[in-house]
Amino acid sequence: MTFRIRAARDEDLQPLYEMAKLTGGGFTNLPPEKDALRAKLVRSHAAFARDEDGLFDDLFVLVLENVDTGEVRGTCQIFTHVGQHWPFYSYRMGTVTKHSQELNRTFRAEILSLVNDLEGSSEVGGLFLHPGERAGGLGMLLARSRYLFIARHRARFAERVLAELRGVIDEAGGSPFWDGVAGRFFGMNFQQADEFNATHGNQFIADLMPKHPIYTAMLQESARSVIGLPHPSGRAAMRMLESEGFAFENYIDIFDGGPTMTARTDLVRTVREAKVARVTGVGPGGEPAMLASGRLASFQACYGKVTSSDEGVAIDPAAASVLGVSAGDEVLHVAR
Repeated sequence: MTFRIRAARDEDLQPLYEMAKLTGGGFTNLPPEKDALRAKLVRSHAAFARDEDGLFDDLFVLVLENVDTGEVRGTCQIFTHVGQHWPFYSYRMGTVTKHSQELNRTFRAEILSLVNDLEGSSEVGGLFLHPGERAGGLGMLLARSRYLFIARHRARFAERVLAELRGVIDEAGGSPFWDGVAGRFFGMNFQQADEFNATHGNQFIADLMPKHPIYTAMLQESARSVIGLPHPSGRAAMRMLESEGFAFENYIDIFDGGPTMTARTDLVRTVREAKVARVTGVGPGGEPAMLASGRLASFQACYGKVTSSDEGVAIDPAAASVLGVSAGDEVLHVAR
């Protein structure tokens, strides 16, 4: 089977909705609600249609398509400039040190501070691969296609990029972190807050959440123990982010306490190593690679094989067919 990454279309709404129902909750960027997903597609269409380069508040939705059947089997999203329409909140983990001379003791307390430090960054998120396709490196294809898209349209993205990983969710679909922290101030459970955030933004956090730091020692152990930990299903995603140069710098999600990973955009491995080349020919053999062609709505990416020379690259027939390229066309490629 052959797969490609392409821009999402209106007819992808139903498969996106079906995948959203499989996420298990806590997946803010892929809510199981058709109106919210439809609004994302409308926003994405506008971003793909805008010819002007520059840093705007855009959202690009990409999908993974089985070329042989036409089925959509995965999706991912890229936000160009977070915090422009709604404030972008995180908790920053820090330490307060106090010393008592009379007791001759030093106390160090971990605190969580509500901040907007990451506002203005780009964000990669919304990655979901259908459970039936979790083999053959398709998760990696989805994840890295976002960085090829960024490399192809670099002027549209910020100097820093972030990725929020889903935090620990219990068997009932609740969040121990939410229950121990924010849930006490909002009168709603995690599922309700997560759904509200997906459709209305998180300004309600700013309206109702106390602004003073939270001492983690005062939290229940169930909440304290999950701070900064990814959901078990997100551990592989965290390793992929680390392999691209992302790091955990003590920022966590305000809803479920999951880690927020950050990187300098130009230092993301795929962005840094991606090369533009002319196709010199089509033929078998070559080194495993990721390839991309086109811009904006015509952007496509897939796995393939590349043979490099001073004149350009020769690519394998299957990749050439998927991308619709031939000798003389331009492609973006990076080692797999």
